[in-house]
Amino acid sequence: MEPPQDATSHAQGPRPRGRRPGVDNQDGAIPAELPPPAHPNLAALISESAERFADRRAFTSCMPNGMNGALSYAQIDEASDAFALYLREGLGLAPGSRVAVQLPNCLSYPVVVFGILKAGCVLVNTNPLYAAGEMIHQFRDSGAEALVIVDMFVDKLPEVLPHTAIRHVVMTSLAQFFPPVVRQVVQAVLRYWNRVIPSCPVKATPLGEALAEGRRLGQAQGTSVPDYWRDLGPESLAALQYTGGTTGIAKGAMLSHGNLLANVAQIEAMAGSHIADGEECVLTALPLYHIFAFSVNLLAFFKHGAHNVLVPNPRPIQNLQRAIENYPVSWISGVNTLFNALLNEEWFTLYPPRKLRAAAAGGTALHAAVAERWEAITGTPLVEGYGLTESSPVISFNPLVGTRKPGSIGIPVPGTEVRLVDDAGAPVAQGEPGELTARGPQVMQGYWQQPEATAEALRDGWLHTGDVAAMDADGYLRIVDRKKDLILVSGFNVYPNEVEDCIALLDAVHEVGVIGVPDPDTGEAVRAYIVTRGELDRDAVKAHCRQQLARYKVPKQIAFVDELPKSPIGKVLRKDLRAQYLKDHPHAATEGSPSC
Repeated sequence: MEPPQDATSHAQGPRPRGRRPGVDNQDGAIPAELPPPAHPNLAALISESAERFADRRAFTSCMPNGMNGALSYAQIDEASDAFALYLREGLGLAPGSRVAVQLPNCLSYPVVVFGILKAGCVLVNTNPLYAAGEMIHQFRDSGAEALVIVDMFVDKLPEVLPHTAIRHVVMTSLAQFFPPVVRQVVQAVLRYWNRVIPSCPVKATPLGEALAEGRRLGQAQGTSVPDYWRDLGPESLAALQYTGGTTGIAKGAMLSHGNLLANVAQIEAMAGSHIADGEECVLTALPLYHIFAFSVNLLAFFKHGAHNVLVPNPRPIQNLQRAIENYPVSWISGVNTLFNALLNEEWFTLYPPRKLRAAAAGGTALHAAVAERWEAITGTPLVEGYGLTESSPVISFNPLVGTRKPGSIGIPVPGTEVRLVDDAGAPVAQGEPGELTARGPQVMQGYWQQPEATAEALRDGWLHTGDVAAMDADGYLRIVDRKKDLILVSGFNVYPNEVEDCIALLDAVHEVGVIGVPDPDTGEAVRAYIVTRGELDRDAVKAHCRQQLARYKVPKQIAFVDELPKSPIGKVLRKDLRAQYLKDHPHAATEGSPSC
C-alpha cells in the first residue's frame, strides 16, 4: 500500500476545553465530549452487531413493484466473512489493497463492503452511473486491484480496465439474494423488458461463485476471518471516499476506521434519544456509496440493529411508495429535493408513515418551507445537519432533544470544534458570516496522494470547508452559502441559499435553483431557475422577493424550466446551471465581471 502522504503531520493536536457553544444549552442531554471508542475498528463493530441481532432482519431490498429480498444480521455476517475469505485467499489480496465497489442500493452492497472491511482491505466507493472516463480516473488514482460491479453497467469495462490496475472483476445483480423465483422474474424484466442488462464483455466472477469459493477456502485452510482485522486500529485506512467531482478532479478523502467510528458515535450522541436498539426501520433512498447514507444509514443504524429498507433508485419518487407502505419506517434520511418530492405525492401526504420518529436532512440546504410542511403532515421533526465527505461526514446536527432551531444546521457534534474565519484566517465576530472550519476525530487523514490539496484543506489541524456560516449567541450554526456560489451584485454579497429559500415559500414553486450570471451594469445578476407546480409568472416572483429581500437580492432574471440538474443524491447542481447559461449566452462572459 502506498504511504498516506504524511497525513499524520496534520494531527489535530490538543483541543481546548471550557464552554461548548450549543452543547452547554442542552441541559446535559448531549455530551460535550465523546466516550472512549467501543471498538478498535469497523470490522469489530460489524461483528458485534451481527452477533447481538443475529436473528433480526438487517436489510430488505424493495423494488418499485414491491418485489423484495432480505437478509438477516446472521446472514450478512456469514456472507461478508465469505467475501473476506475470497478476497484474501481466493484473489490473494494483501492487507490495505484497494477494492472498488460500483453498486446501487442492493443486498450485495453490505455483504461486499463489510467483507472488504473484514479482510483488512480499503473500500473505494464508486458511483455506478459514472462514465468510462470518470471510472478510469478513480480506479487509476486509487490503485484499485479488484472491482465489484452491478451487471447493468459491465458494458463500460472493456474501455476502462486496460487503463487501470484492476485484474479481478466480481459481478452481481439488483436481485442477488432474492428468493429464486422472485430473482428470476426481476432479472428477466430488467434484461428482456427494460433491456438494461447487457451481456458481460469481460471475464467476471458472479458474486455467488465468489462467496462459494470463499467458504470452500475458509473450510479447507481453517482460516479465521477475525485474524484479518485483529490488528486494524483507529489509524488504519478504511475507505477512499472520492469528492470534488462537481468542482474539479475528484480526490480521494482518506477516511480511517477511527474517523468513521467517531462519526458513528457522534451521530448516536445527537440522535440516540430517537433510536431504540433492535426496533428501528430506516428507509435508505440515498445511495449508500455516498458518505451521508454510508455513515448514517449503513454504519450507525447497523450498530443499533435496525432494519434497513434499501431502494435501488429513488427516481421517480413513486419508486419509494411500496417501501414506505409495506414497512414500518421509523427513520428517513434525505436531501431537500427528496423530502419536497414526497410532499408533492398524494399517496404520501394522505398516508404518511405511522411509525415515523424523525427524518434527517443533509447534503444541501433544507428549505424552511419544506421543513414546515413536513412537520405539519407527518407530525415528526425534520432536522438538518451539516457535513462533508472530508469529515465522515457529520460536523453539526440540530438536536432532537433540548433546543432545536429551524433554519439552523444545529450545533457541533461532541468532540468537534468549529471556528468561523475571514479570508485572512482570523475569527469573525459573533453573528457575522465566515468560512466554517472544523477539527475533530472524524476529520479525514488527508487526500490520497495529493499533498498539496491536503495542505490547502487541512491547515494547522483545521479542515477548511469552503462553506460560509454564521453562529448565533447560543452556538447554533446557519449555513449562508458556498464561497464559490457567492454572487456579487454591485459589490454586495448575495447568497443563493437565501434567495432560493425565499422563492420556495411560494405555493406554486416545486423546485428552485439560483446562480449569478455576468451583467454589464452590476458585474453579476441574480438568475433564478424555477420548476413550477401551478400557475406562476415572473412578476409575481419578483414582487414576492421584494417583500422579503433587499432589492439587490431580487432576481433580475427568471427562467421557468421542466427540471433542474441534480447530483446522485439530489443536490441541485448550480455549476451545471452556470455552464448551460454560458453555453446559451456565449458572449455573456465579456458582458460583465463576475469576479469584481
